[in-house]
Amino acid sequence: MTRRQALLVALACCLSATGIGSALAQDPRATAAQKEARSWLALTDRDDARASWSATGKQFQNAISADKWANALKQVRPPLGALVERTLLSTQFTTSFQGAPDGDYVLLVFRSSFAKKIDSRETVTLEHEADGAWRVIGYFIR
Repeated sequence: MTRRQALLVALACCLSATGIGSALAQDPRATAAQKEARSWLALTDRDDARASWSATGKQFQNAISADKWANALKQVRPPLGALVERTLLSTQFTTSFQGAPDGDYVLLVFRSSFAKKIDSRETVTLEHEADGAWRVIGYFIR
């Protein structure tokens, strides 16, 4: 076992012992936000700019038009190739987010592999809107 593998096993054991890992896994807010993020990412994977823009929250739609989003998505995603794998790395809830009014936000980070870029990080920010739904308000890929 490599040192990194041993460290990951130790971290997993600590999270299990403290209940943090299972508590977050069982948090219905986390489950709902993660489900919405994955559904939205599937739209971007299919290069469906119109549907992905329509599924975003008010803050996203107020910041960028559907046409500008379509152009941005075309510039970013096709060079990466098809999605190979996407793994959730972290889920972080916050009530304040730089440049946004106080609210109920979650920041999700995914490790993603694409046909032409093996190691990417996708960050999806969602807001819990007044109707009770989680909606994407930010997306960054590097």
